[in-house]
Amino acid sequence: MASELRVNTLKDASGNNSVATSVVFNGSAKMYAERTDAATPATTSSFNVASLTDRGTGDTGYNLTSAMTNDDGPVAGANSTTSGDLGIFGRFETASQVRSLTRNTSAADVDKRVSVVGYGDLA
Repeated sequence: MASELRVNTLKDASGNNSVATSVVFNGSAKMYAERTDAATPATTSSFNVASLTDRGTGDTGYNLTSAMTNDDGPVAGANSTTSGDLGIFGRFETASQVRSLTRNTSAADVDKRVSVVGYGDLA
């Protein structure tokens, strides 16, 4: 017979380091976002992203709903273009914002559809 355990929050054995089960459900990434390739970016899907900041052509700030404990976590980025000549710069700008910047082979900033994923410890 199968059983089911229903909880809202998980904690370690000492009762510290709680995490909502929704965070576990959404995977180990602590944030992700896909932005449009429009001059004024918008998210097409996201987790733990409250809003975007348009910092210029191809330069986007992803404002986190829940901040990280610090800005040292890794950020991975990708684009959906098939030309193969675009690079993604992604990093934590602060503990509450991830930044992405897209450039082409001529080092010019370009607006392209970009996905970023951030890892780290939630505050």
